[in-house]
Amino acid sequence: MELFGFGLLGSLVGLALTVFWLWMLVDCLADQKDDKLVWLLVIFFLNLLGAVLYYFLARRKRKGAVL
Repeated sequence: MELFGFGLLGSLVGLALTVFWLWMLVDCLADQKDDKLVWLLVIFFLNLLGAVLYYFLARRKRKGAVL
């Protein structure tokens, strides 16, 4: 079974990546206090790469400081 020419597995991976991107965008808007606009632009314009950078550089640093 093919969905949009990628197959079912490809469509599920694409959906998961889109959900991850949206999650990082919402997380940045909700919690990020320092450099919110910069991270928002990075996530928005670099898409998945920006979301991964935010996750490893900003979100983990912030979450690690709380624990």
